[in-house]
Amino acid sequence: MRHGMLFTIMATLLLFTAVACEREPLLHLYDEGNVDLELPVVDLDLQVYWDYEMSYGIHYDWRAEWFYGWDEEDKRIFGEMGYTAPNVFNLRRYYTGEHPNARHTSVLPATVYGTHFRGSYDWGYWDILCWNQVVTIDGVQSLIFDEETSLDSVTARTNPGMQTARYQAPKYTRAFYEPEPLFAAYDPAIEINRNLDGFTFDSERNVWVRKLDMLLMPVTYIYLTQVILHHNRGRVVAVDGTSNFSGMARSTTLNTGVAGTDAITVNYYSRLKNGCMKHDEVVDIVGGRLLTFGICGINANRIDRAEQVHDPNSHYMDLVMQFNNGMDSTFVFDITSQVRQRYKGGVITVELDMDTVPIPQRRGGSGFDTVVKDFEDGGTHEFEM
Repeated sequence: MRHGMLFTIMATLLLFTAVACEREPLLHLYDEGNVDLELPVVDLDLQVYWDYEMSYGIHYDWRAEWFYGWDEEDKRIFGEMGYTAPNVFNLRRYYTGEHPNARHTSVLPATVYGTHFRGSYDWGYWDILCWNQVVTIDGVQSLIFDEETSLDSVTARTNPGMQTARYQAPKYTRAFYEPEPLFAAYDPAIEINRNLDGFTFDSERNVWVRKLDMLLMPVTYIYLTQVILHHNRGRVVAVDGTSNFSGMARSTTLNTGVAGTDAITVNYYSRLKNGCMKHDEVVDIVGGRLLTFGICGINANRIDRAEQVHDPNSHYMDLVMQFNNGMDSTFVFDITSQVRQRYKGGVITVELDMDTVPIPQRRGGSGFDTVVKDFEDGGTHEFEM
């Protein structure tokens, strides 16, 4: 496990070979080994999981830059801000005989309720894949799992929804649903041999035990977005409740944790809060939370710093703001640099000085393309109609 990576699902596989009550002079083994599998307990901590080192030994503190907060209404709309512990798992076992890392020719599927599973294993090599069962607030699942195309890998993806998106056009003209929280682990070439190599004897249970460490890591990444409106003074009175986040992967492979190379726009909910505090200033904030498969073509959990990210896509966030004269405008923000710095999730912040934003005079979204410079540094905001 990497240093500081405390947000994990620690999976311990306890492999028990069934033996007779007496250990000596011989071990009387069945032709198959009975196996107990103990699944993980989750320790969740966003502060530790988002363990970026931003520069010169300065570590990322998302709480210091997250001003939107998270109240009961946010929980009702978005769910919990962080990851939640799963308690139902999907287990796939692949037997490869005497050949480690061989191609899969068959699969033994199982659903595990709680943290304990018992099965039987032939002597030889096994590959084990595990991921959590999807649970949603409304009972509607966006994730689609493909286990049929190849027995050697399981992929997860989402489908497009009804919202229009222009960033990946003409290939995709609609934004996609965001995936649900998903964790996965794959442990190949587990050997269960007749010599009991790697096993120890548990005298209390009278079984030989082999312990394997298996780490379930998130393959969907949480982004918290906030558009901070300075000097709003009632200009923006509402948002339409939906936002888009572009340039993210459409799918991921559970066996490797590597996101797909097909870039999409993810649609998610947003909400306007008035009277938030940013240090000593009262501001209005449009906030939201979304899950994505992350940056295309990488396993974010295997990257130590942003310089290792090879990202071919730009990333934009857009939302529709409604003004006090009844008109609305679509605002588009380039967030590419922030996403690449926070390659496994984090806070994405845009700051707008509303004194510099013209109130639209026509309905339907005037389509601002917004280049946002650092508000704290006294930068300006450029708008193209």
